[in-house]
Amino acid sequence: MQTSHHELTPKLVDSLYTEAMLLADEARSYFDRDQMTGNLSPEISVAFSCESLKVTTRLMHSIAWLLNQKALRAGELSQADADSDVRDLGYAPASDGFQVGRFPVEAQSLIAASEDLYFRLQRFCGKMRDQSVVMSEPLAMIERIRASFWLWG
Repeated sequence: MQTSHHELTPKLVDSLYTEAMLLADEARSYFDRDQMTGNLSPEISVAFSCESLKVTTRLMHSIAWLLNQKALRAGELSQADADSDVRDLGYAPASDGFQVGRFPVEAQSLIAASEDLYFRLQRFCGKMRDQSVVMSEPLAMIERIRASFWLWG
């Protein structure tokens, strides 16, 4: 079987999972600081809280999707189960660039890193979905042929 250049290998899944977990720990530590929002104007403080939730959402969706990929590769999850919409990379809202530009540099860096990871996983999902459709078309044709012979036999 020939592998494509964008294949999500077990080693890559492990690397992305480690990256996501480390980033989640950094984000939790940073956004949990009580003194951070006390030094910001009320408007920026609310935006800061919203962005911290967006980061958390992106990272939790990323981690959940990567855990599903690990389970698939370990044989703990079937391809059909992995392909279900429930196990797809969940939706995460984009950050507000204007507001993020008003945050401290460390916050901007964490937000950008969470977006980067999430967007990379979105690209993998899209490529995997496209590959699944291309691979399923011949299989569906074979099943139709097999079914038609079964009806005749």
